[in-house]
Amino acid sequence: QVQLVESGGGLVQAGGSLRLSCAASGGTFSRYLMKWFRQAPGKEREFVARISGSGSTDYADTVKGRFTISRDNAKNTVYLQMNSLKPEDTAVYYCYANPPSGRYWGQGTQVAVSS
Repeated sequence: QVQLVESGGGLVQAGGSLRLSCAASGGTFSRYLMKWFRQAPGKEREFVARISGSGSTDYADTVKGRFTISRDNAKNTVYLQMNSLKPEDTAVYYCYANPPSGRYWGQGTQVAVSS
C-alpha cells in the first residue's frame, strides 16, 4: 500500500513561486513513475508534470518553462517547483503514483494565486 502526502500549497501573488512536496511511503519509491495533477473549481483534473524513476520529465504545455518536477529518492519525495505563477494556476494539486500494485492519489494541497 502506497501513501502520498502533499504539502507546500498556499496563497501567493501572481508572479510568485511555491514549491510543493509529495512524501511517499510504502513500496519501492525510486522505481515509480510519479505525476502531479491539478483540479480547478468546476474543471476536470488535468495533468501537470511527471517524472520517471530515472529522472526523465514531461510537462503540460500550460506549465512548461515555469514549473519543474524533481525527486529525491533518498527521501521518498517528489517536488513541484512553481515559478511565475498565474491566477489560472489556482487549483488543488494532487500527487499520483502508479506502481505495479495500483494507482494512488494524495489528498491534495490548495494553491491560490491572486492577481
